[in-house]
Amino acid sequence: MDLTLTAETGRTPGSRTSSRLRTEGSVPAVVYGLGRDTVSVTVPWTDLRRVLSTDAGINALINLSVDGQKDLAIVKDLQRHPIRRNVMHIDFLRVDPDAPVAVDIPIHLVGEAKAVEGRRGIVDHALKTITVKAKPADIPSVITVDINDLKIGVTITIAEVELPAGVFTEMDPGAPVVTGAATRFSVEYDHEEGNEPEGASASADESAGDAADAAEEAAADEAAGE
Repeated sequence: MDLTLTAETGRTPGSRTSSRLRTEGSVPAVVYGLGRDTVSVTVPWTDLRRVLSTDAGINALINLSVDGQKDLAIVKDLQRHPIRRNVMHIDFLRVDPDAPVAVDIPIHLVGEAKAVEGRRGIVDHALKTITVKAKPADIPSVITVDINDLKIGVTITIAEVELPAGVFTEMDPGAPVVTGAATRFSVEYDHEEGNEPEGASASADESAGDAADAAEEAAADEAAGE
């Protein structure tokens, strides 16, 4: 698929101009990077939507043409209206095809955490994106994390995430990505099934219940915000 996008220069900065451009079907943008000047441009919304509708999504590699000069570029920042969700402004970063660039990649969970669900726990997806570095051609569209073997009390960290060849991250290796979290229901379930761990006490159960409530509230807040 041809991911060529032509941007027009000559845009006058300012909110009124930007509002008028969006009404006319264009998106205000800037282009920067590779040690060259930042340029204010506009791009047609229909063409922008086309290049961002591939499997790579916002991390698509775009052949960006500005005043006849073509550069390989990626979207570095995309601003949407908080309610209507239409694109308000976009930043394009010129990139060197042979140099690593830092990008945020979404993390998708795959599989079923049956050991967690079977004990009435929840899967707490704490980290939704991971910042990686890779050459433009090696940038993945998504990073997958298998949760089939996840259990309550177990956390998958950054260090355990399998990255594709040519991709690395400088994030804290101990940062949690996903956790099998206990809930008050799972504590009650274990009591019913007689599955109390050795050395368990009432205070430990109470602490687990409090942690479970916090995890459930966080999950509810996330669902409400979607």
